[in-house]
Amino acid sequence: MTINEASERYNIPLEILHEYECWGLCGAVKKVMGAWQYDDTDLERLGLIMTLHDIGFEVSEIETYMKLLLEQNGSDSSRLKMLEQKRQTLLDDIHFREKQISKLDYLRYQIRNNEKTEKIV
Repeated sequence: MTINEASERYNIPLEILHEYECWGLCGAVKKVMGAWQYDDTDLERLGLIMTLHDIGFEVSEIETYMKLLLEQNGSDSSRLKMLEQKRQTLLDDIHFREKQISKLDYLRYQIRNNEKTEKIV
């Protein structure tokens, strides 16, 4: 499957496919008539890349993660550490957002409370 076919069929942006090739992750990819041909292994890796992208990994983090994955021997702990760090960052963001929502809700409460008081007077 060519890069354009992979992009269209699996909704993978061409930019990500080009990065995948640049990172040297497509060792199993065959070049036929000047075009890269993606196999099932590549599509599996690209699915993982899309997942990492969707959960907020930066391009450089995805590259590091994928290169660790290809090393296989002893990379599990390094990849797990990357995932745990990203999880903690996301949790910190959630807690920050929850505080923002609480403050917003308090401001809304004040306005509604003032409206009730004004109607009584």
